[in-house]
Amino acid sequence: MLNYDEANEIIENEFRNINLTKEEVDLLDSLNRVLSDDIFADLNLPQFNNSTVDGYAVKYNPVISEWKIIGEITAGNYNEIDLDDNSAVLIMTGSKIPSSCNTIIPIEDVTVENGFVKFIDNAKFKFGQNVRKKGEDILVNELAVQKGTRILPQHISLLAACGQNKIKVYKQLMIGVLATGDELVDIDTFPENDKIRATNHYTLLAMIKQQNMIPINFGFVKDSKCGIKNRIESALNSDIDILLTTGGVSVGKFDYVKEIIQELGVEIKFWKANIKPGKPIVFGVYQKENKTKFVFGLPGNPVSSFVNFIFFVQNNMKKLYGIDEQKVKARLISELNKEDNKRHFIRGSLKMNDASNQYTVSSVCSQSSGNMVGMSKANCLIIFEEGKNHLTVGEIVECIMI
Repeated sequence: MLNYDEANEIIENEFRNINLTKEEVDLLDSLNRVLSDDIFADLNLPQFNNSTVDGYAVKYNPVISEWKIIGEITAGNYNEIDLDDNSAVLIMTGSKIPSSCNTIIPIEDVTVENGFVKFIDNAKFKFGQNVRKKGEDILVNELAVQKGTRILPQHISLLAACGQNKIKVYKQLMIGVLATGDELVDIDTFPENDKIRATNHYTLLAMIKQQNMIPINFGFVKDSKCGIKNRIESALNSDIDILLTTGGVSVGKFDYVKEIIQELGVEIKFWKANIKPGKPIVFGVYQKENKTKFVFGLPGNPVSSFVNFIFFVQNNMKKLYGIDEQKVKARLISELNKEDNKRHFIRGSLKMNDASNQYTVSSVCSQSSGNMVGMSKANCLIIFEEGKNHLTVGEIVECIMI
């Protein structure tokens, strides 16, 4: 059985074969998408020298403390006014300053009387204060936003300033989800006897959506080999890039998924990984007519499929798009123990300790692979590596944010 690193390396190598294509979208539709081309500034930012405060524009002279007001400039209503050492112009924040001005005195540092402005006591005055210089943020033709950037609202502002109403981004992956199991009923049905609601299905669709990929819902199917085979074959013949199935990948009598995908031409790259939760995962590659698709057979337990998706699917998608994983180091405040040599992913509660300015983390509730309540209370997964069986209070551990 492969350990985590070995299994993940196989997936990572296969993901490198994905050739991301590009598309052009409207600026607002680019939010959370990954930029495929560098964006360069088409102008200087700021475009002109401007005032950072409401105040008075003057020509700096350290021995002068009183000026005659000879005009007013507001944002978007520039008026070139020639200043001498003894004159000032009332100016608003963001307004272009006259070419003869080099310093702005904040309005709260002066008094105004009979058309003259003068310093109040103890006001500070230095050359160039409160002036934003033309091009001090970025110069025309300089790189503004680098390709591979995941576009966030703060990038939208800069892209808009550079006149980019259309943005070239990498296309999203289409990811199908199919749940299997006789026990499953839809979430709007009250489960009788031994039935359970098909929660994995919705969790995976939500996680795909959270990663800003395109979720394709293939529903759920009973533990019939023929029924599962027909549904998987239909999914593989669709336009999806990745198929996720849940359930039917262990060694039970009705665990048909591994056998079925092999019959349909999927090349199995590995089956089972030495991790907990999520050991009975199967990963394969399907090729048809120069189109490559990946198939992940995830376990039926909700926490297991959740963990598998994060570490084997989500993290490799992020690498493909150049997006960093959200990892943090934290000090453990509850000891952890395990008896096997698997890599464990422990559901944890991560907090910032204000006194030490350091993250602390503890495990939450039961670590059962079926405990959705514990999963809902966690905000991270603590990595408990192979070769270790005990983690003591105070140890620094690595956590993945969820």
